[in-house]
Amino acid sequence: MTATVLIVGASGVIGQSAIARFCDSRFERVIGISRRRPPALPERCEHLSLDLNDAAACRAAVATLGDVTHVVYAALYEKPGLVSGWFEQDQMETNLAMMRHIMEPLLEVAHGLKHVSVFQGTKAYGAHLHQIPVPAREHWPRDPHANFYWLQEDYLRGKRAGADWSLTIWRPQVVFGGATGVAMNIVPVLGVYAAICRELGMPFAFPGRPGGIGEAVDADLIADALLWAADTPAAGDETFNITNGDVFAWQNVWPAIARAVGLEASYGEPFSLAAFLADHADTWDRIVAKHRLAPASLAEILGESHHYADLLFGAQAPAHAARAPVLVSTIKLRQAGFGACVDTEEMFARWLDRLAATRIVPPPAS
Repeated sequence: MTATVLIVGASGVIGQSAIARFCDSRFERVIGISRRRPPALPERCEHLSLDLNDAAACRAAVATLGDVTHVVYAALYEKPGLVSGWFEQDQMETNLAMMRHIMEPLLEVAHGLKHVSVFQGTKAYGAHLHQIPVPAREHWPRDPHANFYWLQEDYLRGKRAGADWSLTIWRPQVVFGGATGVAMNIVPVLGVYAAICRELGMPFAFPGRPGGIGEAVDADLIADALLWAADTPAAGDETFNITNGDVFAWQNVWPAIARAVGLEASYGEPFSLAAFLADHADTWDRIVAKHRLAPASLAEILGESHHYADLLFGAQAPAHAARAPVLVSTIKLRQAGFGACVDTEEMFARWLDRLAATRIVPPPAS
């Protein structure tokens, strides 16, 4: 049987890396679904422009995908402003509806389906609501809060019952990659911020508060794990945390980020990157013209990720509030057979270099 993977959310931070990895693999057919066509789409990748909120359009598109053997579901709906939407029921219901619109007709036609991967995150442990015990482990009972993760998981487990395909649920830590205009990828935020600082002769000031220890995960590492899980029996019907394998504190990794963008690290009072960037939208337009970058407005590059940056840096939290560590255990994934790792400082440098190489931001020397 031909191995065919359907990657839903192909233009997202995980989706773009997954497309690249599967196109370099044994899979004969790679199909991406997203509203926006991903940039630099590999030649052999098929792309369907599709709004997952349109149930009729999804059913019509899926009618031709009966040979799908693997699914990577990495689509996500977030509201403007990002964080407030995490607590709103309609946002949760929309994410469930999007999944149902594509999976219901697919399960009717893809009789050779073998494996489905889907994503959650540390919100599964309530990290957006309260301090979590560390390290968070996959076997813990569900944190008792409303979340679309649970809606999607219950839906898929219901469909899985008695079926021949297996399910892997992934819980990545903070994901970093090359996608622009998405909800949660702060690499473009850092690249744009550095370019504005350079243009204005400003210090590359750390915007966050000190304290807080976390973990990162490279989108390319996730793609490697997805490919591993596609045909690994030990991954079937399991939930896995995934991280780069090291830990970091933002204030300590800031010099490495500064080196990657050709600036000196500076420290001072915390501030909102979202507000700073909004105040310098005209400066960004000038930079684009001056360096002949790929034409894109600030909004087109940032998506909602500048709001995510403020959350990660803790800039808007009360100064007296302790920044609790958010750490997860990856022992289960390693014991299952996937042990790849990435140096987080090198990850930042690589993704920032790629942004410059694709003319999204100016190179450090320009």
